[in-house]
This record gives sequence, C-alpha cells and structure tokens, in this order.
Amino acid sequence: MTRWQLISLLALIMLGAVFSYLLKDTGTIGRSIVHSASANLILQDKESPQLTHGDGNLTVVIFTDYQCPSCKVADSALQRAIARDGDVRVIYKDWPIFGESSLKAAKVALAAHRQGVYFPVHRFLMKSAQVDDTALRTSVEIAGGNWEQVEADLLDHGTQIVRQLEANDRDAFSLGLQGTPGYLIGSLLVEGALTEREFTRAFKQARAEP
Repeated sequence: MTRWQLISLLALIMLGAVFSYLLKDTGTIGRSIVHSASANLILQDKESPQLTHGDGNLTVVIFTDYQCPSCKVADSALQRAIARDGDVRVIYKDWPIFGESSLKAAKVALAAHRQGVYFPVHRFLMKSAQVDDTALRTSVEIAGGNWEQVEADLLDHGTQIVRQLEANDRDAFSLGLQGTPGYLIGSLLVEGALTEREFTRAFKQARAEP
C-alpha cells in the first residue's frame, strides 16, 4: 500500500467514524406508539408514585428493577436530563423481574410511599450496590421514614401492594417491554438504558409527536 493509499484509507475511516457519531447523535430514539390505547391509559395513571417538575408538559413512565445494573446507570442520567429540562412529570413503575430480592425491594419502596418517602428510598436503592435487608432498612431511615411502620404496612397493606406490582407487570407487557429498564416518554417507547444526552433528545422527539 502506497503512502497516498494509506492516507485515503485513514480519511475514509475517520469520515465513517464521524458519520456514525452524527447518526447516533441525531437518529430517532425508540418507537412511536401514539395510537396505543394501553400507552394512553398508562400515561394517565394517578395511582403510582409520581413527581411533577415545573409544568410537567411531558410525562415519562419508568419501568425499573432495583437489581438491574442498566437501570442504575440510566437512572442518574435520566435524573440529570429531567433536572435540565425542568418540565417533566415522572411516573414510577416498579417492575421486579430479577427475583425475590427485587420483589422485596419493590414492596418496601411502595410501603414507604405510604409515609411519603418513596422518592428518596428509590434514589438510595438505585445507588446502592446491594438491596439486602440492611440496605432496605437504611434506605427508609435515611429518607426520614419509620422502618417499623414499613413492616406494619407490608403486613396490613400487602395485598394492595402486590396488586399494584401486578398492575405494573400487566402495563409492561401491554407495551411489549422485554425487560428493564423501559421508558414510555410521551408516546415514545424506549427499551434499554440511555445517556443523559439521549434522554434529552428523546424528550424533544416525544414533544414533536402529533
């Protein structure tokens, strides 16, 4: 290979890399399910834990598991994107698919919601390497909740909590989600973790949907 052939080859490689980067940075994210009746009902959910930032003119539904590594990475990116955007309503759908420890963590988080501390518990567990009994109790106490009350609520309201998790499960399958994390961003369905930049693009894309 001559010197000029080598230079041409390197130029083509660099051009391809730039094109790939631009395509990734400007391509569509997820798929539109604007005509899905299930999606419309899920976006109107009033029962699940939720937070409204600013005007909340875009609704984001999160399907997540506290033992899902990708969920943990994406959660921080999503929170940064939401803070930067400032006008997002977030609905949290605990979807424990990683076994008994995940199920117990989801139940504790929903029981903690009865004390108004679901959100700090959620954030703690999303940053925690473990979701064992110690981590669950610590998450509640750091959030300002009462662990003994959580245990009592798990007994007294266990049936309702299980029904809520079953409803989340049905919602996930009605959307065709294959696993966690999954996001319904307006009428845009996204499967898998995104970066902060990708979440921001997804917000813009969802707002542009008809």
